[in-house]
Amino acid sequence: MKSYRQEKSARIALAIGASAIALGIGAPAFAQDEGADTASAPGNNVIIVTAQFREQNIQDTPLAITAITADAIEAKSQTNLAQVADTAPNVAIRPQGASFGPSVTASIRGVGQNDFNPAYEPGVGIYIDDVYYPQLTGAIFDLLDVERVEILRGPQGTLTGRNSAGGAIKFYSKKPNGDGSGFLEASYGSRDRISLRGAADFGITDTLAMRVSGVFKEQDGYVDRIDYGCENPTSGIPATTSGNCVLSKLGGVGYEALRGILAWTPTDRIDLTISADYVKDERTIAGEVLLRTGPVWNPSTAVNGVTLSDDFVCGKYCNYSTTGQPGVTADFIFAPGSVLEPTSGTDRSEYKGWGVSANLSIELADWIQLTSITGYREFDTEFYTDDDLTPINTNFGRNFLANESFSQELRLNMEPADGVNITLGGYYFEQDSVYDSFQDIRYVPVFPLQFRQPDPTSADAYALFGNLSWELTDALTLNAGLRYTDESKQQTYYRYNLDGVTINPWLDLIGAVYGEGYSGPDTLDVNGNGDTTDIVTALSGLTAKYSADRLDYRVALDYRWSDSFLTYVSVATGFKGGGSNPRPFNPGQVISFQPEKVTAYEIGFKSDFANNRVRLNAAAFLNDYTDLQVPVLACPDSPCAARLNAGDVEVYGFELELTAEPVDGFNLDASLSYIDQSIDADSLDPSAAVPPFGNNPAGVDPGDPPNVPKWKFNVGAQYRAELGNGAGTITPRLDLYHQAKQYSGPDTSGATRGRTFLPSFTTLNGRITWSNADEDLDISLEVTNITDEYYYLSRFNLLGAGAGFDKALPARPREWAVSVKKRF
Repeated sequence: MKSYRQEKSARIALAIGASAIALGIGAPAFAQDEGADTASAPGNNVIIVTAQFREQNIQDTPLAITAITADAIEAKSQTNLAQVADTAPNVAIRPQGASFGPSVTASIRGVGQNDFNPAYEPGVGIYIDDVYYPQLTGAIFDLLDVERVEILRGPQGTLTGRNSAGGAIKFYSKKPNGDGSGFLEASYGSRDRISLRGAADFGITDTLAMRVSGVFKEQDGYVDRIDYGCENPTSGIPATTSGNCVLSKLGGVGYEALRGILAWTPTDRIDLTISADYVKDERTIAGEVLLRTGPVWNPSTAVNGVTLSDDFVCGKYCNYSTTGQPGVTADFIFAPGSVLEPTSGTDRSEYKGWGVSANLSIELADWIQLTSITGYREFDTEFYTDDDLTPINTNFGRNFLANESFSQELRLNMEPADGVNITLGGYYFEQDSVYDSFQDIRYVPVFPLQFRQPDPTSADAYALFGNLSWELTDALTLNAGLRYTDESKQQTYYRYNLDGVTINPWLDLIGAVYGEGYSGPDTLDVNGNGDTTDIVTALSGLTAKYSADRLDYRVALDYRWSDSFLTYVSVATGFKGGGSNPRPFNPGQVISFQPEKVTAYEIGFKSDFANNRVRLNAAAFLNDYTDLQVPVLACPDSPCAARLNAGDVEVYGFELELTAEPVDGFNLDASLSYIDQSIDADSLDPSAAVPPFGNNPAGVDPGDPPNVPKWKFNVGAQYRAELGNGAGTITPRLDLYHQAKQYSGPDTSGATRGRTFLPSFTTLNGRITWSNADEDLDISLEVTNITDEYYYLSRFNLLGAGAGFDKALPARPREWAVSVKKRF
């Protein structure tokens, strides 16, 4: 039997060998003649992207990239980032449950993040007009007046401003041209859905133009929050209301956004674009449902003798969550006779954010161009959560997160000779965050049970990068890039009582755990590289620091066999930054983790055939990870939510994308992806072990990468039919989406190692649009989730941490809407 290293070497050799064959064999039979005119042929679907710092046809870029145009977004009834990600292979963007506020889980090819805490790096870069958005909070962006969305898969350190190990998602807004155009759109649908969109483009002078766009969306929620005592009057749980037992509808929509873009072109060599945007997302919290319950570590969470049990599993679209916990005097583990204050909040979530950016392009000479991209963003959010979704008093939290970030990128694009493009650049990024929360966590065996933690986190990064595109021959092109990154991050921990007084009884806890006389370690080595910071036995005031520097590269060769067929092979490196546990209960839980590093091998082809009526693109990849970062639910002495470096893992898979126009007016699009992983068991660090898994830390699954399904496909079809006699056109469309089961984390609640999955699902969406003969008026009927499929978007299992719950966020049921859009 081959060893892990032998298997890895064989896979790499296979990828390189297959690439060499692809670059050395003649063109396939379906390739077009060299002289084919791709711009004017039937079925023309040229999409221009800027993935390699310059405008290129997507079919000329030697990397896996999905580009979705504004027309395609509208045809598929897509309105936000998560819906667009569904159509891209091996990409998963999902909204999180209420415990994580208005945030998302983002993953590309198995690399990403599911925790919104600013102490962690996202792993997937999100950009708005080339300005990096640094957090998962607030990242379910509305597709307000976008020109296109580009989704780049694989490490992008040499091709984007911020290092992104998994890939990058880029939004590009429609730029003003001063032509006086615009549109207005109004929609009404299920559960009083109201949506208004609009944009106006106008010229101010011959060289100055402006575009203003806005969106307003409102809709009632789809998950009932029910008063358990009201619905079950003999249960022993007191009621908080009478009459209608439904307290509110969770999962609502309340979104407003406004954007203004100013474009100034004083000469044909200078182009300045300044943009500003504002977003307000205020609604009820995500509508989660309880799946099952388990033992609670602290038994004093019972209410009138009623303990957490499956009796509180409500149903498909309901829960029994509350908006606070009463004050009590009870005997908790490590805290006998504790007097706990009442805590309260709401079932609402609010996010407010704004940003400004400036993109300046100066053509210094015919062959050299200077680009400056400056961005500033700021947001704050507030949300409340009753994690167990029951009236049992296990935990309740009030969460406040504020973030501000600044970035500056300079690029020098040069074409010193025909077929040679060189980009040299520098990048600077900094952000400051404060995650300030009030926690009333009564299930944990720690003290204190109630505290405030206003933890500030700051981060900065510097980078120098260069990229070369060199046409070695008319058909063979070399792309090569280097990037040097120096980054640092630090988080300071503060713990206060709810009245704001500094907590100082941590020595009591440490003495109870480690024995009397324990004074704690003298130093804390967060990086594991010999750099230390002072540590005190009290957690409050402790600062954990992380820093790293790294040199990454990318090399790609592409060969164009004809105007319609290109093959490529590439190897690239990247990393996701390290740090320390952002939620420790004591100094011993300030657990460090190192950067997660990846070397990615990719081979692919891009093709157009059948007289440009069919486009088929494919890619296969092998990502070789070292020091993979994984979440754990147990730390020394008590539950926690930390990260550990698990060891070495290979992630591999393939992707197919197809678009076709078999006959005029009939369009098809489809994608298929597969992903798997293999773990080097010998590389797992026994010192990072978390019981009961031996030397395998919680969170490492042998065959399922987290947060992305193994198999995923979608198929869409539409036909534009002429009605004749000036009656316009009618276009029906159907979109089918399937996702296999998805690994979402470990299940540490039993005696043996288990796994938590999101079940597989299949959905069907439909839309029919009538357009008038002048094509300036559309009336559309859309139905999403036509079959009313019941499935989950995310899952949060804390049974193994003694919290007693396993819950999930169900997707929206079948919904309909009617829209009217007028262009002018």
